[in-house]
Amino acid sequence: QVQLEESGGGLVQPGESLRLSCTASGDIDDIYRMGWYRRTPGRAREVVAEQSNGGFTLYADNVKGRCASYRDNVKNSVYLQMNNLRPDVTAVYYCYAQSLKNNYDYWGQGAQVTVSS
Repeated sequence: QVQLEESGGGLVQPGESLRLSCTASGDIDDIYRMGWYRRTPGRAREVVAEQSNGGFTLYADNVKGRCASYRDNVKNSVYLQMNNLRPDVTAVYYCYAQSLKNNYDYWGQGAQVTVSS
């Protein structure tokens, strides 16, 4: 089993930056790819970034050009750096890790990101 612990969420003003962290523990060898989803009230869960071909692909339109995701295998962590934030990215952000051994994903507990003046 793998446990994912998120940190770094909070309330920020428009234009500010914030970095979400997600650290894995447990059976690290079971982790394949990692990434981020988010959930906004009244909307379906939305993929933000997924690890692919050595890097991360950003999928959410309102984060392209403003965010970057990267993985540090030494620290068993994945990060979502969010810059020049706008209110429309307000959501709960969840990191996930695909299991190599099982047909399911591991999930973090979620981090609230609120962008408001």
